[in-house]
Amino acid sequence: MRAPAQHQTDGALYASLSNAVVRIVHDYTGRGPTTARTSIRDDVVVVMLQESLLKAEHSLIDDGKGDLVVEMRRSFQQTMREDFSAAVETLTERKVIAFMSDSQLEPDYSVEVFVLAPEQSEAPGRTRSMTASTCWASP
Repeated sequence: MRAPAQHQTDGALYASLSNAVVRIVHDYTGRGPTTARTSIRDDVVVVMLQESLLKAEHSLIDDGKGDLVVEMRRSFQQTMREDFSAAVETLTERKVIAFMSDSQLEPDYSVEVFVLAPEQSEAPGRTRSMTASTCWASP
């Protein structure tokens, strides 16, 4: 069981990761998601985003062009890859060795997945897991 101080540190890290990903999405697209939730298990960081589609993207979806929106989202996610990875590396103090990303239109969810290089001090098979949520209201 973790000491309370360690739990608070982890919670702050998770919120910082959520906020960093939201900020980067906002910087690139002009609008961030309304909700972000970060989970870490072993060497995997998962940031799940909700309601990040732009008004223009909703218009394309309504016009039957959802495939175009998904393709555009994948392009954005790959363009943001370096900034995402740099933020995760800075906050976790670990190297990102893999990045994966995807979006779903209905319901409006995106996920950013980062695989971290193993920590030198971790015992094999050790598992740690925690989740923190952050909500943002985007303009």
